[in-house]
Amino acid sequence: MRPGARVGVDIGTVRVGVAASDPGGTLAHPVTTLARDRTGDRDIERLADIVAEREAVEVVVGLPTTLAGAQGSAAAAARDYASRLSKRLSPVPVRLVDERLSTVSAERHLRASGRRGNARDRRQVVDQAAAVVFLQAALDTERATGAPPGEVVSGGDSTR
Repeated sequence: MRPGARVGVDIGTVRVGVAASDPGGTLAHPVTTLARDRTGDRDIERLADIVAEREAVEVVVGLPTTLAGAQGSAAAAARDYASRLSKRLSPVPVRLVDERLSTVSAERHLRASGRRGNARDRRQVVDQAAAVVFLQAALDTERATGAPPGEVVSGGDSTR
C-alpha cells in the first residue's frame, strides 16, 4: 500500500462531494460538499486547496458506470471534470474509479444510522458519503491487490 492521504471526489451536476483518507491511506471520511461552478471553476480551485491542505498523494474521482458496466453521458461528464482537475492539480495524479452503487450504499448507510433532516441537507451529506464509499473501496482494493485502483487521468485524457 502506497503511503499518503487520498482525496475522493463524487461529481454531480449540482454538487461535488469530497472525502479524504488519513495519511496512512487506511480509512476514508467525509470532508465537505461543494457547489458546482460551471463557469468559473471555483469548485476545482477549492478542491486544489483541499488536496494541498491534506498533502494528498492522489485524487480519486468516481466514474458513474451502469450495473452492466456501460458508460453514458454522466461518465463522459465525470471524465471531462477529472481531466480539468488533473490539469489543475498536476503533478498530483487523478484516478477514475468505478463508483457503481456508491450513492445507493451511502443512502442506505445514512438511513440505517438514523440520519434525518430535510432533503437538501441530506443530499449534501449523501454526496460526501458516496465519496467515502468509493474512496474506501479504492483504498481496500489497493491494499488487497498491491496495485493502484482505476485508471489514471493524464494529458487531458483518461487512459487505462
